[in-house]
Amino acid sequence: MAGYIETSSLGGANQVTTISQFSDVRPTDWAFQALSNLIERYGCVAGYPNGLYRGGRPLSRFEAAALLNACLDRVTETTDELKRLLREFEKELAVIKGRVDGLEAKVGALEATQFSTTTKLSGRATFVLGAPNFSGSAVNTAANTVNRRTPNPLTGRSVSAVALPNATTFNYDLQLNFDTSFTGRDLLRTNLRSGNFQGDNGSVFGGNPHSLAISELEVAFEQPSGDNVVGVYKLFYQFPLGNGFTATAGPRLGQEDMIALWPSVYPADTILNVMTVNGAPAAYSKNLGAGAGLWWQNSNWSVSTNYVSMKAQSGKPGTPCSGATCDTGGIGTRASGATGSVQLAYQQAQWGLAAIYTFLQPETPFVPGTTPFTHSAIDHNVNAATNAIGLSGYWQPWRSGLAPSVSMGWGVNSTNYSTAQPTGSLLTSQSWMVGLQWTDVFSLGNDFGFAVAQPVFATALSGGVVPDDSNYVWEWWYKMQVSNNITVTPALIYISRPLGQTTPKNQTFSELAGLLKTTFRF
Repeated sequence: MAGYIETSSLGGANQVTTISQFSDVRPTDWAFQALSNLIERYGCVAGYPNGLYRGGRPLSRFEAAALLNACLDRVTETTDELKRLLREFEKELAVIKGRVDGLEAKVGALEATQFSTTTKLSGRATFVLGAPNFSGSAVNTAANTVNRRTPNPLTGRSVSAVALPNATTFNYDLQLNFDTSFTGRDLLRTNLRSGNFQGDNGSVFGGNPHSLAISELEVAFEQPSGDNVVGVYKLFYQFPLGNGFTATAGPRLGQEDMIALWPSVYPADTILNVMTVNGAPAAYSKNLGAGAGLWWQNSNWSVSTNYVSMKAQSGKPGTPCSGATCDTGGIGTRASGATGSVQLAYQQAQWGLAAIYTFLQPETPFVPGTTPFTHSAIDHNVNAATNAIGLSGYWQPWRSGLAPSVSMGWGVNSTNYSTAQPTGSLLTSQSWMVGLQWTDVFSLGNDFGFAVAQPVFATALSGGVVPDDSNYVWEWWYKMQVSNNITVTPALIYISRPLGQTTPKNQTFSELAGLLKTTFRF
């Protein structure tokens, strides 16, 4: 193997820089990789003038000594250069070593005190200070007042309308999220929540019977056990099945937790709940209860299907009820208060479109709708069921500027009854919304937006009764990013005819409200 010796020893050998210079060396040779490393890393291998290496030629002890000496010289040069660099950067290396030792100590202390190695805790606290102002001829007049008892056109029963105070209120919403992963790809979500939007008489921004559902805020959580009580809001497990499929199941989860694409980029900071349901409050009802769902998703297309039973945890399954008291429930029964949804969606980097179909069982509330055209307002009528269709989409610019992001949607609903209903009962209804949003307005991180919508309003009533359910909802807001974890959002809300069909005949009624919302994330 004379090709290993230095040029002076061969009397005609040439130094090489790459193994490809040897015409008689092939990648299949057993020492190919070793020879390549000696050439490219150390440059201590020479060949013959004719480009041959002659790897099969015997190697004398003198030639072996020359080869070893040449390679050791190169190694010595490299070692000397490394020592010089170590001396030159001795101070910097000492600082880095100290920092690494400090980080190791901090990581060790953190691991010793953390409550879980698999769970991440995050939280959000929201303060809402605001007041409504109700105006119009229907407010506290001698003959007609929105505060008196009025008949519900769906049942004929007399129901008590809300007392509408022009009061300033201060409410809060608190959420704690525990996100746990066992494999790195799955998610066990536990959401604890508390608030005081319910109260004995209800908050002016809540969605309970003591307020106007149409003016319900997205953060207006109502704990069934009462105000200021921490309870489990959501609890579900989500995991991949492979080939783009994801499954979700749990004893308490929302319809929105099982949809691959939520077809809206509005808003950056939520105000009215009705503006968060893609213009189709019945199809995107946000039904909350026990359920399961499956979605398939690739880079552009997605298909989502899910089932949620609002009353899965209670009742006497299989025994439907009627009237104002309904204690039945269960999964898959007539009185489950369930929704079943299927959504087909397509998205690109800047835009997305979705079509959804939802079947709503009796007692499943629209979120929200005009009084009294929500299932929560028809005295638990187990004979009513609704088929809802929604079309929604969004577009957003690449960067901040004059062009806003646009989100819009439309919904149409058909309500059917298994028994005869009073004249004037709801047959069909529609809804729509348009939301615009600008980012980095006046300052980086600050956003401005407004939206207009018509929530669920009647378009056809039984018995030839002409609907008088028109209404419009507006909101304007400006989100100020005070810090990475604190935002302050002043907002203005206007609602025309918030009582819809139940507005006293030939009377006017509207609501103008202002609020200041402060959100803390931790």
